[in-house]
This record gives sequence, C-alpha cells and structure tokens, in this order.
Amino acid sequence: MAQGKKFISPGAWFSMIYPADWNEFEDGEGSFLFYNPSEWTGNFRISAYKGDATYGREVIRQELKENTSAAAVKIGSLECAYSKEMFEEDGAYYTSHLWITGMGDVAFECSFTVSKGSSVAEAEAVISSLEVRKEGMKYPAEIIPVRLSEIYQINEAFEWVTATVKEQLKKDFQGTEEDLASMQQIIDSGSIAPKKKEAWLSFGIALCVILANEVDGLEWMTLIDGNREAPVLQNSTTGECIDPMKLVWSKVKAGEPCNLSETYKTLF
Repeated sequence: MAQGKKFISPGAWFSMIYPADWNEFEDGEGSFLFYNPSEWTGNFRISAYKGDATYGREVIRQELKENTSAAAVKIGSLECAYSKEMFEEDGAYYTSHLWITGMGDVAFECSFTVSKGSSVAEAEAVISSLEVRKEGMKYPAEIIPVRLSEIYQINEAFEWVTATVKEQLKKDFQGTEEDLASMQQIIDSGSIAPKKKEAWLSFGIALCVILANEVDGLEWMTLIDGNREAPVLQNSTTGECIDPMKLVWSKVKAGEPCNLSETYKTLF
C-alpha cells in the first residue's frame, strides 16, 4: 500500500497504514472507523486491547476455540482467527468479515463490512501493516493525518475562545483576522491566569484556525512526539509545521509578552 496514510492510535499503542482515499469517522468508544467517503468500498473498524505479555496470542487461540465458524489464517506475518457473517439491510446484502489477531501484549479485533461478494484486499493490507509500539521505547516524532481526537480538540478550543470573547467582550467571533484584536484584548486584560495552560493552548489553536481560514495550502495534522499528541498546521507544499503550543503558551510560560498580530504576521 504505497499510497497510504499512517494512523497511530491515541496513547500510541499501535500504528497501521490505511488507503489514501479513506478517512477516519466517529465510532463507538475504543473503536476506530475508516472508509472512503467518495466511493464506498467497505467500513473498516479496529479495536485494540492490552493484556499480559502473551495476550495477543491467547486471544487468537480463544477465538478459534470458542467460535466454531472461525478459521486460522495468516495475513502478512500475522496469525489471525477469521470468520464472516452475511446480513441484509434495506434490501441490500452485506458480508461482515472479522479478524482477531495480536502480537505481544496487544490484541486486535478488525472488521470489514462490504457489499456481498466484494473484495477484502484493502482490509488485509491494513491488517498486514499493523505494528505494536513498545511501551517505554523512544520513537522519532511523526506527523500523521489529523485524527478525530485532534479535530475534537481543535473544535473545543475554538468554541472556548468564541464563548470567552462573547462573554467578556460581548462580541461575535468569526475566526477571521479581525478577531485577533478581540483575543489580544482578553490577553491584555489579565483575566486568564498565567498557569491556565489549556486556555493559552486554546488561543494558539484559535490563532491557527484563523490562519488556516485565511491562507491556502495549510492542513491540520497530528503530531506524535513521545507522550505529546497534538494538532499542528502543516504547509502542504513545503512540509513546514506550525505548532499552536509555541505560538502562545510557550511565550506565556516563559514570561514573554504575547502579541498575536505580530505572531500572526510571522507565520505567512
């Protein structure tokens, strides 16, 4: 899967490569859903579970023992317990393919629901790319396509700034360059304590939202760097990244003045 995108799970338990034309969508807690929104080829879901050192192998063995329709198969280098079931919905027929697999202390439950008779090659390629990230090991920082968890963080930060401007200044907040003055007014008022990290991070994210609205070619991505998992803006042409944390919170933490208009101008 040469033209693929990388997903690293929240908490950085595992990583996988999925097709470039798939996106992540909201699913149940602890489960991650991916599919192609333009041309549906199937819903791929994955859940991961941690246990003791041999948990991954034990879960496969247990599935083969308890599920009489499951068969042992190999996908890439991974041993899996595979089963499938057919169902009908609104007059259309579907097949739900299920793979239980694992390695070390992590077990995976992967499903791919497709139209009856459709290929499962995309799902098998994703499963074969699965890697467990070892706890305590230092991995190089990586920039991956923005995950839902960071999209939620961006939205929450923007909504908090919007509500704060409306509450304190009785003004609307549209996410345009003109709103920088309102943000600066709140910063200068001293109403936000220097140690309120989340508030200052929200200002940095809101600044980046404004930048992304005003400047073409900027795309939200997710930074995975040790224990830090955060949204960043990336220039799709140059690959350069803008880290919202460094725009406001890093300055406040260091006791430096924070001028949003000046900061904004340096980002073009």
